[in-house]
Amino acid sequence: MHANSSLPAAAQVQIDLAERSYPILIGTSLLADTLTYQHLPKAATALIVTNTTVAPLYAAQLMQALQPHFSKVLQVTLPDGEVYKDWPTLQLIFDALLENGCDRKTVLFALGGGVVGDMTGFAAASYMRGVPFVQVPTTLLAQVDSSVGGKTAINHPLGKNMIGAFYQPQLVVCDLDALKTLPDRELSAGLGEIIKYGPIADMAFLGWLEANLDALLAKDPAALAHAVQRSCEIKAWVVGQDERESGLRAILNFGHTFGHAIESGLGYGEWLHGEGVGCGMVMAAHLSQRLGRVDAAFVQRLTTLIERAGLPVKGPVLSATDNAGRYLDLMRIDKKSEAGEIRFVVIDGPGKAAVCAAPDALVREVIDGCCA
Repeated sequence: MHANSSLPAAAQVQIDLAERSYPILIGTSLLADTLTYQHLPKAATALIVTNTTVAPLYAAQLMQALQPHFSKVLQVTLPDGEVYKDWPTLQLIFDALLENGCDRKTVLFALGGGVVGDMTGFAAASYMRGVPFVQVPTTLLAQVDSSVGGKTAINHPLGKNMIGAFYQPQLVVCDLDALKTLPDRELSAGLGEIIKYGPIADMAFLGWLEANLDALLAKDPAALAHAVQRSCEIKAWVVGQDERESGLRAILNFGHTFGHAIESGLGYGEWLHGEGVGCGMVMAAHLSQRLGRVDAAFVQRLTTLIERAGLPVKGPVLSATDNAGRYLDLMRIDKKSEAGEIRFVVIDGPGKAAVCAAPDALVREVIDGCCA
């Protein structure tokens, strides 16, 4: 049944949130296996939400696996790309639900990357004030980050993920076979989110990534299985303690404050999310050093790994007149800002993160030093 006998049948990571707890399944041959979905809430209808890239690859397999559990399995296919993570595209999901008379037991299935997952989750949180949904992430980034933890959102022209809800799925299905069709650029973007977990929580994992990066880039199944599982374990540990980001969970945004500014400043989709995060981590590491929390050797170590993963380590110029000022303006709209003060996730010594403010002058120096 399994392509690689050295892999466990399916690893399971539990998200512990009392009555909202759910499992993350990690393994091969999961997506098309009808047994994967046997413990979901009983319902007459399922709606698969996917996009134009993923649908031809995996939608028929998922539909077939769901048919024994639902009398009706519907599908809506969204356009592909971060630029479509918006209200008009979200309405396509609501249109499909309403046109088919879907009730509040209908189960939504997010089949795709982070954009599909975020939008399906937000639709599920909103339709009839909440219907069940399942994450079936098909990109590395979605498997290790966006599908886990219940953050759902769409973008606004002025800021990324500014409109959304915390809403947990019933189940996350990480089928490693789906990564075989992943383009190299998307693989690198996922590695950005994986690398993040080392500096903030687990330096031994950072060392493992350094030793196994070539295997990951070659899509070695055993290496990917370990990287996905360890990333999910760290995220599960954080989310279990702070579901709604009132404190600890903010550390998962290491690199994201700078990264989101890059994404919205360039226009959504110009850089992939993981590319923004990779470059953002370099900037955040430099800021951590300037604040006296890590040394230059740590910054260099992290930068080298991010570059080896195929990610940008130099930020783009967002303004010809005042580049750092443009970054600062965009970062003030970030969700972590408080009363207009930007809150940065910094490395507070290797393996530990903290959230703090930093003087604009210092941040300007970092941006000026890190931009191409």
